[in-house]
Amino acid sequence: MTDVLDRVRDHYRATGLAERLKTALAALAPEDQQLTYQQLAGLDQFHTRGLAATAELGKLVGITTDMSVLDVGSGVGGPARFLAATYGCRVTGIDLSEPFVEAARYLTQRTGQSERVLFEAASALDLPFDDGQFDVVLLQHVVMNIADRARLYREIRRVLKAGGKFATFDVVLNGQAEPHYPVPWARTPDTSSLLTPAATRDAIEAAGFRTLVCQDDTEAGKTWAAQLRAAWPPPSPNLGIVMGPDFAQLAMNLGRNLMEGRVGILTAVFEAMSTQT
Repeated sequence: MTDVLDRVRDHYRATGLAERLKTALAALAPEDQQLTYQQLAGLDQFHTRGLAATAELGKLVGITTDMSVLDVGSGVGGPARFLAATYGCRVTGIDLSEPFVEAARYLTQRTGQSERVLFEAASALDLPFDDGQFDVVLLQHVVMNIADRARLYREIRRVLKAGGKFATFDVVLNGQAEPHYPVPWARTPDTSSLLTPAATRDAIEAAGFRTLVCQDDTEAGKTWAAQLRAAWPPPSPNLGIVMGPDFAQLAMNLGRNLMEGRVGILTAVFEAMSTQT
């Protein structure tokens, strides 16, 4: 395992996360009472624009009840639970962080979705699934930690059925200026691997995909960042439970980077071609 991979895992270490979640959620409902995905949205949507972005991506990629969906870099499982609850599909999530996976399983049990939503610890560069296993793969705010994009996108193509859809919603490099650190995905530049929108699209297409949708959602990200700053601190429970005491600095730096044009937001949907290149 590379030193960079170890540092990425350390960034998302979140020691004792499941216990912190149990304590925080006690204010919402006793342990034996079922929660809804709406109640958890403030702490389990670990990406720009939160639940709204997940809802838009699910609609854009065209998820239906009979589909099998893979969420790569699933965090504590918010998007997976939302998709299963909204569309009735089966969702599998993988994440490099074992504490995140443990927390995702706990939260899924609290929402009564453990039969339709599963999680396991795994690397996005070595997906533990058969070829052509999934109808849809989603990726939200994950690739910023992955330098080997060619391998990542090849793995996603491998586990998708021919004609399957790959949807990505991620932070991209916007211009020449480096982002201000720390940010939610990296505390130093050593574990940050941003590409421009064009380079991202090229890398995905080279792995055997055809572009269906490609849009710049930076302005929507800026609006979200401005609203977040104006309403700070966010209501509890929030992502501070997951990311720890420096959550405010991480979130504010992301907003600053968006406002200054250092980073942007790319939303795109691709179709897996029948023959890989």
